[in-house]
Amino acid sequence: MREDIEFRTEDGVTLRGWHHAPDDGPADTRRPLVVMAHGFSAVKEMFLDDFADHFAAGGLGVLVYDNRNLGGSDGEPRGEIDPWQQVRDYRTAITWAQTQPWCDPDRIGIWGSSYSGGHVLVVGAIDRRVRCVVSQVPLVSGLANARRLIRADQFADLRAMFDADRAARYAGKPPEMMQVTWEKDPAEVCALPTADTSEFFFGPIQERASTWRNEVTLRSVEMFVEYEPGAYIADIAPTPLMVVVAAQDHLTVADLTLEYYERARHPKELLVLPVGHFEAYTGEAFARSAPAQLDWFRRYLT
Repeated sequence: MREDIEFRTEDGVTLRGWHHAPDDGPADTRRPLVVMAHGFSAVKEMFLDDFADHFAAGGLGVLVYDNRNLGGSDGEPRGEIDPWQQVRDYRTAITWAQTQPWCDPDRIGIWGSSYSGGHVLVVGAIDRRVRCVVSQVPLVSGLANARRLIRADQFADLRAMFDADRAARYAGKPPEMMQVTWEKDPAEVCALPTADTSEFFFGPIQERASTWRNEVTLRSVEMFVEYEPGAYIADIAPTPLMVVVAAQDHLTVADLTLEYYERARHPKELLVLPVGHFEAYTGEAFARSAPAQLDWFRRYLT
């Protein structure tokens, strides 16, 4: 069973999403809970409901919400993606969930994918209320990943754009905006310049995710470059960590994730899928990955 929910952050922003409850009992029964949000600019309708439904069918409650400034959640400016604010919002979601009659406050896990896959590495390391972590195709190093996505001769130009935007904002102008991904021409300036990113956001998923917008603030990209969530990975233990890697991932590149996974301490588990970044959400990869993730959560939350 799924119900719409909303909760307020400490700074007064309303975040909206869903609570998925298992069908094998009253909706207000206290259950283990998985808290989840999506990646860079993405909204909850982009396959998070499939993961939530699978986890709920396995006996877990799931709290899914849109990140602030995106989708159904409030927040200004629209399209602003501050990774550290999103980390704080994960922790607020946990705090709010602990007050609800359907949540066992002592059995909370967190799930993240792509950008939020990095967030859960941070939250899992600093918030000991978290009992279990699943990080799917995560960003582990903003700078190293940006250097893979952006040609070296274009990186200086990007930094000049950051500086110009900072000066303009200081002068009172609104933040500059940038496309998330290219729509028609691979030469278009955008934050995530891979072909599979464009195919994902402009493919059939648009019918499910009408609230998604192909723009973010330029400073969101600057904050992406500065964000190093993998630095926290060794500090997650003794909280159990599962990392899901897409072997053909060239958005949050697989070799970087595997390198950082080696720094994590046990208990940990690695699942490698023979697919690209966005294929991890659907098809055979989902059919293999979602049950493994459910088993991981059930092992440590039930």
